[in-house]
Amino acid sequence: MADVRGNPREVRKAAIASLFGSALEWYDFFLYGTAAALVFNSLFFPTFDPLVGTIAAFGTNAVGFLARPLGGIIFGHFGDRIGRKSMLVTTLVIMGVATCLIGLLPTYATIGAWAPVLLITLRIVQGIAVGGEWGGGVLIVSEHAPSHRRGFYSAWSQTGVGLGFVLSASAYALAQAVTTKESFLAWGWRVPFVVGILLTAVGLLIRLRIMETPAFREATSEPEKESKPPLLDVIRTHPKSILIAFGARVAETGASYLFLTFSLSYAAEVGVGKGVVLAALVVGMLFESFAMPMFGALSDRVGRRPVYIGGAIAVIVWAYPFFALFDTRNPVLIFVAIFVAVVVGHGAMIGTQPAFFTELFASRVAYSGLALGHELASMIVGGFSPIVATALLAWAGASWPIALFLIGMGAVTVFAVAAAPETNPAVRKDRKAPEDPEDPEDPEEAEVKSQTV
Repeated sequence: MADVRGNPREVRKAAIASLFGSALEWYDFFLYGTAAALVFNSLFFPTFDPLVGTIAAFGTNAVGFLARPLGGIIFGHFGDRIGRKSMLVTTLVIMGVATCLIGLLPTYATIGAWAPVLLITLRIVQGIAVGGEWGGGVLIVSEHAPSHRRGFYSAWSQTGVGLGFVLSASAYALAQAVTTKESFLAWGWRVPFVVGILLTAVGLLIRLRIMETPAFREATSEPEKESKPPLLDVIRTHPKSILIAFGARVAETGASYLFLTFSLSYAAEVGVGKGVVLAALVVGMLFESFAMPMFGALSDRVGRRPVYIGGAIAVIVWAYPFFALFDTRNPVLIFVAIFVAVVVGHGAMIGTQPAFFTELFASRVAYSGLALGHELASMIVGGFSPIVATALLAWAGASWPIALFLIGMGAVTVFAVAAAPETNPAVRKDRKAPEDPEDPEDPEEAEVKSQTV
């Protein structure tokens, strides 16, 4: 097979496949978070107090995050052994089927306690699938792209995440708009879940057309590199990189689920219609989706660390204003609150993340390394941040402890990224970008990766 590293046509094809595939897979995953905030408390936990029911619904949402590291370990192992492409096809199918089944589940009123049990089971399946998705979606682009444009191209895989949220929130907004409240609770909430299986088929057709990455082919061309399980290999050779990836994700994933999920519940507490917040989130995420490649391109010019740290600092600075603007109940100010938080703070981090994380690991263990660092943070921080925020709100009756929570997460990320080496070979002192993209044997990239061990 011909070497296609840096080939513009193959890079664009990989970027499009990653974008659409991740958009559809994350559409499925985000649907659950939106439903947990809007309907699951009353449909699957009707015997609880409303606030407790919301915490229980967010708890089932968090179960998906608990399962994500397992998915990362499983698919990371086979992704480093068999290939990126086959794992991306598998995770997409698993996610699509699980999401469709959630839309067909009977509620508590029909089958009692079995309803939340089945809901949790399918959420675990979703978590396993999405845990294996992210690393592969990133690598399929970043390992095709030339190193001097890796930030720009690999950020398109994250654009798929943003568009997935836009699709899921828009689907719910549309379902609410065309049904009565009673009809929405009876069947309207199910439609976006069931439709997901059709979107999965589209994503599957796109992903089947991409080629395996040249970096993976090179990394597995020597049999001795396959002697140790990739998970054990990456823990042994890249422990600092795993910790850096984990810490870098604390503010990114923790803040994102406060902005995208908890904000819907907070809006109800302060008397703001959820429709206003959903509309603001859709607009914010739509703008962020196309800001991500811009931040990725900026990291190609100035480095990964300054752009990423800038996003974390923006989250810290905006923590108090975010909730203060919600408290005004002014729709315009709520739009401003979400726009700045999502586009500037979160966008700078998540747009830079694919290239930054890819460059922390050697190709032979990259899938396992990315999945482990990324999904451990998702499990510990992402899934539980809405629960922590809801509990803090119930305790204090105000938003100030939640703002402090955001500031703390931002500080952890600033420290973690500051402790990392600059991974962009084009901007390291007295260096220039290597001609070959993502070559694990390239001396410049090998030097950066050795600094993280």
